[in-house]
Amino acid sequence: MDMMVIGIAGGTGSGKTTLTDRLKKHFGDNVSVVYHDNYYKAHEGMTYEELSRLNYDHPDAFDTDLLIEHLTKLRAGQAVDCPVYDFTVHNRSDKTIHIEPSRVLIIEGILIFQNKTLRDMMDIKIFVDTDADVRLLRRISRDVKERGRSLDSVVTQYLATVKPMHEQFVEPSKRSADIIVLEGGRNEVALDMIIQRVERHLQGDKEA
Repeated sequence: MDMMVIGIAGGTGSGKTTLTDRLKKHFGDNVSVVYHDNYYKAHEGMTYEELSRLNYDHPDAFDTDLLIEHLTKLRAGQAVDCPVYDFTVHNRSDKTIHIEPSRVLIIEGILIFQNKTLRDMMDIKIFVDTDADVRLLRRISRDVKERGRSLDSVVTQYLATVKPMHEQFVEPSKRSADIIVLEGGRNEVALDMIIQRVERHLQGDKEA
């Protein structure tokens, strides 16, 4: 099976997940999704307060080597069980997600273009670019409503690590992108172009 690997990167709250969800909805079972967020490193024996002070926006926070290993297996036609990260406790859960190989695999995350080995495994690299104030408001809304965080904790984390790490690692990785999409899944023109590219890949599989 000829697998197309699509990387979707961008800052927190940029619209990566909206774009990913719309592609997944359009192509159904032809698309599998792997989230870099699920590959945050596990931390044993630390309190919630200690965990909350860690820098989750630095490349070292992720077990990217495991993600590369899983992607290698998927491209070889082998299923994998990827970890699941629980944002409400700042740590991995004991659950896993079973992912079968598919004709299109989407990898989503803020720092997936930062690692060259991972980046070189992608056929299409998409960077979702959205204004910082919009991203911050989306992050506040998401973290308070979905992850049980307080407004003060979200703002403190944003100023302490999210913003500086975005400027140091995420924003520069935009130079590695093949396509820069403004506003993510809300950009209908860009979405249509990406869909057409994926459809050509899937049509090629049928013809072969």
